Amino acid sequence: MALQESTALDFYQTYFEPMVYLDYFKMGQSPVGDDCLYFLLKHYHAIFKSGGLKGKLLIDIGSGPSIYQLLSACESFEEIIATDYTDKNRLELEKWLKKIPGAFDWSPVVKYVCELEGDRDKWADKEERLRRTVTQVLKCDVNKEQPLEPAVLPLADCVLSSLCLEAACLTQEAFRAALRHIRTLLRPKGHLVLGGGFDTTFYMVGAKKFPCLPLKEKFVCEALQKSGFTIQKLETAPRAAETMSDEQSDYTAMFVVVAQRND
Repeated sequence: MALQESTALDFYQTYFEPMVYLDYFKMGQSPVGDDCLYFLLKHYHAIFKSGGLKGKLLIDIGSGPSIYQLLSACESFEEIIATDYTDKNRLELEKWLKKIPGAFDWSPVVKYVCELEGDRDKWADKEERLRRTVTQVLKCDVNKEQPLEPAVLPLADCVLSSLCLEAACLTQEAFRAALRHIRTLLRPKGHLVLGGGFDTTFYMVGAKKFPCLPLKEKFVCEALQKSGFTIQKLETAPRAAETMSDEQSDYTAMFVVVAQRND
C-alpha cells in the first residue's frame, strides 16, 4: 500500500539528508549518479543553449539541495527562483548560494557544463552568475493547488522540475494533479521542462529507502496532455548497462520532456 502524500512529505522532512543525497553528484564516484547526471546535463544544455528556451523568470520545482539543473538555464533567464519542500534541502542550497563553509563542492559539475558550452575555464564565472540569478529559495508543495503559497510571484516563462515529481507524487492521480498545480505558475504559452526516470519504485539515500511512482512514457505523455500541455520534445535513454547491478535505485531509463502550456 502506497504512502499517503502527506506521510511521504513528513518522511522527507524527517529522514532526507541532503549531504548524503549529494553523494550521487560526486562525479566518478556513483555509477547511478553519473548515469542520471550526464544525461540530464546534456539535455538541459541542449534545451537552454543559445537559441533555445529563454525569458525573464524560471521557477525550479523541487530543487532539493542541488544546482546542476540550473547551470545551463542561468545563461538564458534573468531570474531563477529555487524551491523545495524540506527545510534541510533549502538550507543546504542557501549554503552554496551564500558561499558558507561546508557547502557541497559543485565545481566538477560546473566545469563539465562549461565544457559543453565550449569553455571549461569559465566555471568560476558561471558559479557567480548562478548565484546572482537565483534570487529566492522558497518552500514548495506540488500537492497544493498553489504550490508556492503564501508566496505571490509573477507568472514564469519556464518551470523546470528535475527528479522531483515521481518522488513527491506516489499515485498517478497525485502526479496529474501536480502537473495541473505547476501549470498555474506558468504564463500562457510558457514552457515546462521535466526530467526524471521511468519505472522507478525507489532510490536510496544512505540506508534510507525513498519510494517513487513508477512512471511509463505513455502515462507521462497522456498526463501532460490532459493537464493542458502540448509536448514539444521528449528525449529518453535506457539505463547504462554497467549500473544494472547497482542497488541504489531501480529506474530503467531516463527522460527529459519539454512541453508548452496551451493557453
